[in-house]
Amino acid sequence: MAERQHLKDHFIEQRIFHNRSIFAIFFTLILFGILIFRLFILQINNHEHFTTLSQNNRVSVQAIPPTRGLIYDRNGIILAENLPSYTLQIIPEQTTIDIDILINELSLLINIREIDIKKFKKEVRRKRRFEGIPLRFRLSDEEVAIVSVNLHRLPGVEIKAQLSRFYPYGKETAHVVGYVGRINEKELKTLPVTNYSGTNHTGKLGIEKSYEALLHGQVGYQKVETNVRGRVQRVLERHNPTPGDDLYLNLDIKLQQVAIEAFNGKRGALVAVNPENGHILSMVSMPDYDANLFVNGIDSKTYNALNQSWERPLFNRTILGSYPPGSTAKPFFALAGLETNTIQPDHQIFCPGFYQLKGKAHKYRDWKKWGHGKTDIEKSIVQSCDVFYYDLAFKLGIDKMHKFMTAFGFGQRSGIDMLGERSGLMPSKEWKKRVRKQVWFPGETVIAGIGQGYVLVTPLQLALGTATLANGGHYFQPQLVSAIQRKVDRIPRPVTPQMIRKIPIKRQENWDQIYHGMTEVIHGARGTARRLNKPGMRYKIAGKTGTAQVFSVAQDSSYKEDELEERLKDHALFMAFAPADNPKIAIAVIIENGGHGGSVAAPIAGQVIAAYLDQFSDEELKRPAQKIPAIPSGQPSTPSTPPDSTAPAYSLKSIQHGGHNHG
Repeated sequence: MAERQHLKDHFIEQRIFHNRSIFAIFFTLILFGILIFRLFILQINNHEHFTTLSQNNRVSVQAIPPTRGLIYDRNGIILAENLPSYTLQIIPEQTTIDIDILINELSLLINIREIDIKKFKKEVRRKRRFEGIPLRFRLSDEEVAIVSVNLHRLPGVEIKAQLSRFYPYGKETAHVVGYVGRINEKELKTLPVTNYSGTNHTGKLGIEKSYEALLHGQVGYQKVETNVRGRVQRVLERHNPTPGDDLYLNLDIKLQQVAIEAFNGKRGALVAVNPENGHILSMVSMPDYDANLFVNGIDSKTYNALNQSWERPLFNRTILGSYPPGSTAKPFFALAGLETNTIQPDHQIFCPGFYQLKGKAHKYRDWKKWGHGKTDIEKSIVQSCDVFYYDLAFKLGIDKMHKFMTAFGFGQRSGIDMLGERSGLMPSKEWKKRVRKQVWFPGETVIAGIGQGYVLVTPLQLALGTATLANGGHYFQPQLVSAIQRKVDRIPRPVTPQMIRKIPIKRQENWDQIYHGMTEVIHGARGTARRLNKPGMRYKIAGKTGTAQVFSVAQDSSYKEDELEERLKDHALFMAFAPADNPKIAIAVIIENGGHGGSVAAPIAGQVIAAYLDQFSDEELKRPAQKIPAIPSGQPSTPSTPPDSTAPAYSLKSIQHGGHNHG
């Protein structure tokens, strides 16, 4: 019985096994069919799509930042260069500990400022984790050594060699050349993303900012094979970046140093220009600061000290400072009177020490309490008689004064190749009605005649007006950059000087009369700047001193300079050109709260003029300037090419309250 039961069970087991085998085979065939179908979809239908995805996962494109262009002065002395330096950076992907802990570990080894940490954390948020993010720039050799021997316990930290911007004359050129700084969030929104991939710095001020597009260059790229974590395995293809263009300035760094030394710590500004072509020879704003402090981030303590100083070292006085021109405006008004036939060459008045409008009790005082007596045009310039110009201004009227002065560049931006220039102010009746919603009063015309009231000029405008007066009415657009040199061919291409307009001369005798008066300011027995007349001078200087009032003095009060604190003292001004008969340099100097132009501002100008003209021989000083034809409005300039160059020239447009007053 037992055996029969055993055989019966064996048969059932075989049937069960057989059924299961058939089901397994059938199920396997279904799975295999699904696999075949899926492979068909992937390999045939979607072949092109997945091939592209695979290739993109394997190959990535990396930006190669260009080398920034260099900046030189007119004699080839380098003003901005790129020096090799070491940068400490962290690759977040490779860190095995918290980044804050890692930074603390690094802080125990080398000095890391709070500003460096803040900027690093901002970069972490906008960059990919496998990219190196700078934490410290310009490590010293000692710091490199310290970090290097500790790299084994600093995962994700590496030291990278790269170029860093450096200014050999950081203080002397801070306001002109400017500086580069690390790109901030606001700039990220305006800078072209593609061309600034891999770039950490951009121009912030001065030439560095104004010529950013040329100095920066064009980014390159390389195709690299990466693994699944984004790390580079090998370079497949490379396209080198295009380095930025080099710039040559008209600035003379040696002349710049002479000017700064002459200031001797005084606050103010100086601009020297070549009246033959508008080239800026020197541009000084004092006090200054070291531009190198800003390249890789300035610490808050140092920045606050600069920013909050009452002397305002960060303020570029040459293009932003607006000052009453004082008596330096008198030669222009005298010329306006002659050229408009408002007065004649033999015009005279009597100066009793004050001036009154008819029917008015108010007295407009002369700086000389007892007056100048009988005064003609020459005497009014030489001795800086205020009463003469009170009367002349009233005769001219403010609108005629406005029209004549704007031709010399006053009250408008000059178009210098530097961003941020202010326009100053040469008022008119229309201006006051539009801006102040008020009518113009005769008394305002009177005080405008001595360069006070609403009249404001920048040092740059005063220098350009002086240059235009010196060269017979040729107003040139001021130029800082003289030539642009591409790295590809190393050929400097000059920037063509552009004469914006020619002021028509009605009578040359009128201009000569003004020149003679200005020459007597220095070389006459009673000239207000006669101390500049040194024995044995090879040339004569034509100039005009000025003193501009900082605050108003009441009608019956007297101005007591010795009793005033420094900030309330008058500004000292001086404008000049030399040689007087064949100008090679025109200059304007403003010393804030300096007092008298003849004793404070004029000696500074004298030193700069002497330093510049000493390089010329007697024959060169007498050689007349080659006049450049005016460029009609709306038409491109015709490039002029140096005899020894085959490179075309660039066009600059294609780049980019009443009171006392005495001389």
